[in-house]
Amino acid sequence: MSTAMSVLMTLIGIFIVLVIFAVSIYNRLIELRNRFKNAYSQIDVQLQRRYELIPNIIETAKAYLTHERETLTQVIEARNQAVSVSKIAAQNPNQIHSLEKLGQAESFLNQTLGKLFAVSEAYPDLKANESMASLTEELSSTENKIAFARQAFNDDVMIYNTYREMFPNSLIAGTMHFKEAPLLEISDEKARQPIAVKF
Repeated sequence: MSTAMSVLMTLIGIFIVLVIFAVSIYNRLIELRNRFKNAYSQIDVQLQRRYELIPNIIETAKAYLTHERETLTQVIEARNQAVSVSKIAAQNPNQIHSLEKLGQAESFLNQTLGKLFAVSEAYPDLKANESMASLTEELSSTENKIAFARQAFNDDVMIYNTYREMFPNSLIAGTMHFKEAPLLEISDEKARQPIAVKF
């Protein structure tokens, strides 16, 4: 075998190894991106459960909070806004803008729910209502599940972003347009705290 032929075979071998290496990086990026998208869908499931509970809470509270119509209306409006923004974010969990909007909508919803529960403290009959107690307990459980799902999502985003930024992965990621994924953050410090659901 001639020297030229052995050099050619060596180059072909190196090329094949590089292609296999690049394909494995690409496949891992796909896997990690799908993992954080799946983690977001778990958040979405819990948010939808939360959005379904809120109208039931409002209906139960309506009978007791006759002088608090403005508070009830604010909660309904905040819930509707959050539902709308959540649908957009569910389609684009890898876009910063959609997750920022969701964080803002969730902050506003948390504030209005907090206000509703604070106002409800002044109504002992409402606090004694079994339906309201059951709904608030379910809401509290859902809030915990949302917090855990957010943490899992942010963990998966961090793993994806770290892998994407490492060398030589960054070369493949940049070439194949794997963009940085945003963390799901709530900007309002008060809204970061779980809603105090007390009855």
